[in-house]
Amino acid sequence: MAPETFSDIYARAVKRKGSEEALTSLLSKPLTSSEVKAIPDDRFLSAMTKKVFQSGFVWRVVENKWPQFEEAFFGFEIEKILLMPDEMFEQKASDKRIIRNYKKVMTVRDNALMIQDVRQRYGSFGAFVAGFGGHEITELWRYLKKHGARLGGNTGPYMLRALGVDTFLLSQDTEDYLRKHNLIEGTLSSQRSLHAANACFATWQQQSGLSLQQISQIVSLSWGPNERHSLS
Repeated sequence: MAPETFSDIYARAVKRKGSEEALTSLLSKPLTSSEVKAIPDDRFLSAMTKKVFQSGFVWRVVENKWPQFEEAFFGFEIEKILLMPDEMFEQKASDKRIIRNYKKVMTVRDNALMIQDVRQRYGSFGAFVAGFGGHEITELWRYLKKHGARLGGNTGPYMLRALGVDTFLLSQDTEDYLRKHNLIEGTLSSQRSLHAANACFATWQQQSGLSLQQISQIVSLSWGPNERHSLS
């Protein structure tokens, strides 16, 4: 199938949802760049940890336990996390208040170290994240995967979306759309596929003036078996 303009994608999504008003009601807006810069570093570490623990697990269980996670990890304050000795992390891995998974518990320190390194160079992790434009958002994904712990695949992008950072998501519907239109091929997480997907979304952003988040939602709603809901 040949590539489509964003107006074609938008028209199909409107038709599927019944009206522009119905489609618009399903869309959400990301934070502005200045708002992203203002996100505290502890909130980034909290969001990273939540998505790491939700990966391969029941999201609802993690969500219900999250107040206990915040308590167990001192509100995810970077300085306090970095002062924790190995013995304390081992104790956390057996703490009944949280989900007891030693390898995932250790990602808290690893990701705190990444945040600490970034903020020493950029002032804050939010300032670093806000520096990525829509044409290079997958480069931020790659950074999280390379320098963070267990932030590859969809974990990093979903973490960013949860915080309000503007990004598209490669949901099942979106991936299927890109493959059926021969816009990506091979492994989804390969550099080639990510660059190709990013280029598509950058083009659609130029055509529409919308955020990556809204474009991602519209592409998903225009394709696949989601006639009545949005997950992207």
